[in-house]
Amino acid sequence: MESAVPEPAEVTTVDRTLPHRPQAAFSLLSLVGGTPLLELARLGRELAPVRLFAKAEWFNPGGSVKDRAALNMILQGEHSGRLSRRQTILDATSGNTGIAYAMLGTTLGYRVKLVLPGNLGPTHRRILTAYGAELVLSSPQEGSDGAIRLARKLYAESPRAYFYPDQYENPANWQAHYHGTGLEIWQQTRGRVTHWVAGLGTSGTFMGTAKRLKALDPAIQCLAVQPDSPLHGLEGLKHMPTSLVPGIYDPTLPDQILEVGTEEAQAAVRRAAREEGLLLGLSAGAALAASLRVARGLSAGVVVTVFPDGAFKYFEQSFWQEGPA
Repeated sequence: MESAVPEPAEVTTVDRTLPHRPQAAFSLLSLVGGTPLLELARLGRELAPVRLFAKAEWFNPGGSVKDRAALNMILQGEHSGRLSRRQTILDATSGNTGIAYAMLGTTLGYRVKLVLPGNLGPTHRRILTAYGAELVLSSPQEGSDGAIRLARKLYAESPRAYFYPDQYENPANWQAHYHGTGLEIWQQTRGRVTHWVAGLGTSGTFMGTAKRLKALDPAIQCLAVQPDSPLHGLEGLKHMPTSLVPGIYDPTLPDQILEVGTEEAQAAVRRAAREEGLLLGLSAGAALAASLRVARGLSAGVVVTVFPDGAFKYFEQSFWQEGPA
């Protein structure tokens, strides 16, 4: 594979203009996807000639990468007839997918009911309440797995009342990234991407993007990131060996599994803020830490990761007050 990479000015962006409409006239739904690809030039100085890029997913209207999957699952629910106006959208969430459901439900005219771990941060809850979503709290000791179990119980009790997209089992989750994120990365790097690095939660972002990139060039290395232990503070990520494994996850697809500790991710988040001017969530910090590790082991290449969201929902966490990474 050609290893030369275009200069930063040549890195392309996705055309987000709408046909036959004035450029300023966007609908909310049209703003999902097409996020910028940022080069991490200052963090990457130590890596040259390897180059490091990240998809800035907080540019989605709901503020995270989960807008992509939530929209695709809702639209496929409508198309299949499984979602009707009489039904409430129900799912388990650790935060960002819930925000996407709540935002899109309001936009499209659906009621939304979300099952959340009881220890979810207060900012997430405030956002969900502002959108008018109904919240059900599961045991804080059981984390996201407990929320999944409770959502399944609620759906089993009243299946006609709900549209249960089930983000952990729904192929429309990873398909959103196969048709969106993966193709965008290929276009934005002009096909020069050599390594794809992303965290595992539902696994949709990693799986869909990896499948598309492998289809375009089988030599691209796809590396998945998970916490280094069952007890961790990396909200949105799963430690697969000890969790309910999502049905959409294919363990044969990652070329390698990289484990990142909570403190390592926190240090990467602080470093991104102070060196790149980027305020990131902790799952983005884990992706950044793993990507730096990958890049340091290369003599050439283009490493692309995804920053699922920004930091504004996490500022109550004490690590922000700690010293430089």
